[in-house]
Amino acid sequence: MNLLAFDTSTETLSIAVQCGDRAYAHSGPGGAQASATLITAVRSLLDEAGLELGQLDALVFGRGPGSFTGLRTACAVAQGLAWGANAGRGIPVLPIDTLAAVAEQARFAHGCSNVVAVLDARMDEVYMAHYQWMSGTWENPSAPALSAPEDVQVPSGWTVAGNAQTAYGERLAPGTHHVHALPAATALLRLAPGLISAGLAVPAADALPLYIRDKVARTTAERAAAPSSALVTPA
Repeated sequence: MNLLAFDTSTETLSIAVQCGDRAYAHSGPGGAQASATLITAVRSLLDEAGLELGQLDALVFGRGPGSFTGLRTACAVAQGLAWGANAGRGIPVLPIDTLAAVAEQARFAHGCSNVVAVLDARMDEVYMAHYQWMSGTWENPSAPALSAPEDVQVPSGWTVAGNAQTAYGERLAPGTHHVHALPAATALLRLAPGLISAGLAVPAADALPLYIRDKVARTTAERAAAPSSALVTPA
């Protein structure tokens, strides 16, 4: 299977290409820089793999939750590349939850099978979801959600995986096992075949971001009513 995957939901830009049995990967600065470097990096990696866009079976991207700017960048690039492939005939797109990619990276790198995937959402909150590795696939009993760090519930024996411990320290699930894991594009590649087989690939027009937080800025009235020391930092 030939696949292109990328994630721009965090401060790390991650890209990977699968060409048959071989994989090629690239990582670099994300955030605001991702919008300027993603397409160039994608084309370089495709060239390294010896693939054209039209030879891809699908384009895979981390749909969120995560940075609003990063998710918009990933979605726009995924749609544009997918629409333009095959002389305009297009290729399928597979959006994957970034927290599922975090769980998969924790399994691959640390052997975790029961994971509370957590990404820093800023604004004193985290994105989180529970995942269990069962019969060769990830089971997720509930949708990704926003939570205060203190409110994240970790069942006994489970591992907290993600990037939020650096920001929140002992406020986030103290006394539990933590591992650092990001939604790497190589994790997206490992998840993709099963999800494609399940029929979850979509046309480019239906490749949409997953926003959990519906608001990153306050209205003029809210800013006027809030204490001057209260800052809102967009994700």
